[in-house]
Amino acid sequence: MESYKLPKGILPTNAKDYVLNSSDGSFEVFLEMEGHGACTFGIEAGYQLKYQRRISGKISPGSLMSLKGVSVKILFIWLDISEVELQVGDDDDDGQLDFYVGPFSAAFPLSNFDVSPTCGCGLDCITSPMLAAE
Repeated sequence: MESYKLPKGILPTNAKDYVLNSSDGSFEVFLEMEGHGACTFGIEAGYQLKYQRRISGKISPGSLMSLKGVSVKILFIWLDISEVELQVGDDDDDGQLDFYVGPFSAAFPLSNFDVSPTCGCGLDCITSPMLAAE
């Protein structure tokens, strides 16, 4: 991810393998999970993220497009995240990531993605007991 100017923390710690077609940017990332569930955890502003065992899409510097396998819970509904785009600020640490769900988007500071989350407990694993992937 970092070679495409995206932070490593955009993927959970259990991302174990990937396939990248460098000619067209298509990719697949495979998460190591016990059982048949998905990787779910909470993030800033009360959102829940869910990663499927296989994530795919197209990658180019600063963006993920045609994304499949990542969704966000808004109110009571899981919606697919279709695109992630880097917005660069004046300083390298001053940018943000825009996440698109259909025509809507939400922006989060790049600093939120310095560390990869862990399935079940996100970034709170030190203070929360480790939860199994759902």
